[in-house]
Amino acid sequence: MTYLRALGRALALAAFSLLSWLDVLVELITFALLCVGVVFFFGSAVEWARGRSAVARTLAARWCGVEIEAPYRPEPPEPVRERDGWYRDGNQLYKRAFWIRWQHRLTWAMEDPSTGREFGWQLVNPLVTLLLPVAVLLGVPAVLRGYGRWTRWWIGPRPPVEPSRKNWLHRHLESLGHQAGLFAVSVVQLVFAVFQLGVMVFFVPLATPVVLWNRTITDTLRREAENFTGVRIPRPYLPPPGLPVPRPDGLYQAGNQLYEEPFWPVQHARTRWIYRDRATWRDLAGSLLVPLVSFLLILPTITVVSRGIIGLAALWVWRPFVSSPVEWFPLPEVSTHLGALAQTPVMLAMVVAGLVPTTWLARQQARFARVWFGPTESSRLAQRVERLKQTRSDVTVTQAAELRRIERDLHDGIQSRLVAMGMKLGAVEALVDTDPAAAKRLAAELRAASSEALTELRVLIRGIHPPVLSERGLLDAVRALALDSPLKAEVTGSLPGRVEEPVEACVYFAVSELLGNAAKHGAKRVSIEVRFADDLLTVVVTDEGPGGANPARGSGLRGIERRLGGFDGRLTLTSPIGGPTKATLEIPCQILGDREPLSPKTNISSETA
Repeated sequence: MTYLRALGRALALAAFSLLSWLDVLVELITFALLCVGVVFFFGSAVEWARGRSAVARTLAARWCGVEIEAPYRPEPPEPVRERDGWYRDGNQLYKRAFWIRWQHRLTWAMEDPSTGREFGWQLVNPLVTLLLPVAVLLGVPAVLRGYGRWTRWWIGPRPPVEPSRKNWLHRHLESLGHQAGLFAVSVVQLVFAVFQLGVMVFFVPLATPVVLWNRTITDTLRREAENFTGVRIPRPYLPPPGLPVPRPDGLYQAGNQLYEEPFWPVQHARTRWIYRDRATWRDLAGSLLVPLVSFLLILPTITVVSRGIIGLAALWVWRPFVSSPVEWFPLPEVSTHLGALAQTPVMLAMVVAGLVPTTWLARQQARFARVWFGPTESSRLAQRVERLKQTRSDVTVTQAAELRRIERDLHDGIQSRLVAMGMKLGAVEALVDTDPAAAKRLAAELRAASSEALTELRVLIRGIHPPVLSERGLLDAVRALALDSPLKAEVTGSLPGRVEEPVEACVYFAVSELLGNAAKHGAKRVSIEVRFADDLLTVVVTDEGPGGANPARGSGLRGIERRLGGFDGRLTLTSPIGGPTKATLEIPCQILGDREPLSPKTNISSETA
């Protein structure tokens, strides 16, 4: 009876798993619609497929004896209506919460790592479950428990694995997936680049919105290249033109034509901006070359690895099942188990040989993409000038506000204490001859007041420039912040020397603000990594909070951006719904030598500000 029950369960699992291919088909169709702008179906398709995965976890617990918890990140919170009746998402306002709710759920589904694992399980699981009835017929009913563990590995919760702890096979299979991912995104970009070129040639009035739309696809490739391989590809585009300024007669000029309204001059300026930006044409050239190079780099890997995997399947699955010999040129024909055992090392060697260069090849794909989609020296200079223009006023306002705060703290705090101490000193002078005991009491009060004033002054000085920065440097100051934080904080990394004091102070207060935000939003653990390479100081602060951080909605993050802007730095924030939140601070600077010269990069930024 147990044998028949195991066979029935194996057949039911095999039949149920075939429905996963239906989920794959639906997800691929909705993803294709997402690529062409029909964005309403992909998130629903992913959530629908999760329902079938939930059934698979239930069956694994009931029939295989393996409990599997749901691996998904927490669902995004419901949008909150503001006092004015609007719903806010970044810089956009909505009358109803539907659009914000849908966007958050789409982002939640797409950025959850379990979504990718689930898609792989949907592809592979039907092939595996077809072998379950065969195994049970061969007298191995215990294979059901192994299948339960297999299912838990794919669609169960999986703790994050540090890159250094991943085994060789995991790292190289992941790199192969990175190669395939970069190639897939580049193919999508090629399709839309052809459409963009047609619009730019034949429908010039529509060129600007189409080009801007296609740039988001190129931005996706840049982002994924950095996530996959660590090769950063900055955006190369020139800043958009400003609003037109009317002539003295109140009209707006575009070329040799005058207009009463600014609409057409704006469109004319934006069209010229798009067509004259060399990055627009470099994107088109790269859209053709990057898929071609990516295909050439991934083809040998796919060929060798697939040859080895198909060879193993032919030797040990196809040959025994159909009782037919297997022949792979130039290898000899195999018709026995002994011959299959002799050729198995060859097939395994082909799989290993195909996987060995995957990490290097994926990095070469990203580097080639950087050649075409990264900035040139002229565009990098134009971006820097524009950024310094934008941050100059912000830095000036911030400095003025800081000076007003210091003046207010001195006036209301230290000054009032000094005035009171001066009055008590006058009383001591009057009483020292007539009432020495009262004079001693006042002197003791003066001593306590001076100690309190000194403490308050030290707190004020620490707010201006923490002494630990001057005494110990940035890395030890950050460690001191971590020790004072209520969170479980870990500081890693090293610096080859000291950087300029203004840069140290900027990073110190930025890290302090990030730690405060993490504690305020319920995080329990935070990691801080400090490193310096290629004249770039990088600090990465990662917390395990609920996520959903947005600089547009928080004055603290905006303040960090303003601080970094004064040094030509930038804040990169990754905060999916459910966490984790990763904030990356980058500031160009130089390590000080014996004479401690000012960094040219920072010096220029500071003078401009």
